[in-house]
Amino acid sequence: MGVSIATILDRKGREVATASPATSVSDVVRMLGERDIGALVVVDDAGEVVGIVSERDVVRQMADVGGDVLRLRVEDVMSSPVHTCTPRSTTDELMQDMTERRIRHLPVCEDNRLVGIVSIGDIVKWRFEELRDQTRQLEDYVAGSY
Repeated sequence: MGVSIATILDRKGREVATASPATSVSDVVRMLGERDIGALVVVDDAGEVVGIVSERDVVRQMADVGGDVLRLRVEDVMSSPVHTCTPRSTTDELMQDMTERRIRHLPVCEDNRLVGIVSIGDIVKWRFEELRDQTRQLEDYVAGSY
C-alpha cells in the first residue's frame, strides 16, 4: 500500500520552486544550481501547472541547438503536459508510475492547485527508512526484546 505523499510532504516541506513559461533557460539553469534541485514546475499567470523543466530537458535541447539553448524560454524546452499526483497518492503507486514513465519529479496538486513536489529520491529515501525500521523490528523480535 505504501505511505501517502501527504506524509512525505509533511516531513520534507511543501515549498516548490517554480518558473513561468517566459523565464529564460539561462535563469532556469541558474535557479537549479542555486537551489541544488533537478527541476522547476512551470506555472502560468493563473498559477496552473503547465509544464515542468528539468536538467534533462535543457540537456536534450542543448543537443539540438548547442549553447543557444540558454537564450530560449522555458516554454521552448519544458515537458508538457505534466503528469501529477495528489497528496493521497501512495509511495507504491508513485514508484510504479515514475518507473514506467521514466520521470524523476512529480508535482503534487490538489483542487488544481500546486501543493508540493516529490522526486524519486524522496520516494527511495522514504522506502529505505521503512525497510530499515522493519529490519530493526524483526531483529528486536528475534532477540526477544520486542
